[in-house]
Amino acid sequence: MAFGIKRKALMEWKRKIDEGEIAFITHYWFDERFPDCKTITKVGCHDLDQLAAWGRKHGLKREWIHIRKNGYSHYDLLGDVQERILKAEGIGTNLNG
Repeated sequence: MAFGIKRKALMEWKRKIDEGEIAFITHYWFDERFPDCKTITKVGCHDLDQLAAWGRKHGLKREWIHIRKNGYSHYDLLGDVQERILKAEGIGTNLNG
């Protein structure tokens, strides 16, 4: 279950994806399967080849992309992988902005 997403942040994430950028959005999240994970980062891009290339750089497989008909296909990052990749990308997890 996702929560804590501000509309402005979601619209900015979608705008970046629409413009062909690799876009990041982090929000609070709860899933019983992952009790130690409190947040999730979605990394999206309209160009699936570009997104897959970005993922390979971080050890992610193309088949892990969540394909969405609406064009907002993305990887879900959580736990240690989320922390490692966000650090490598120089991105914090500020959820107050």
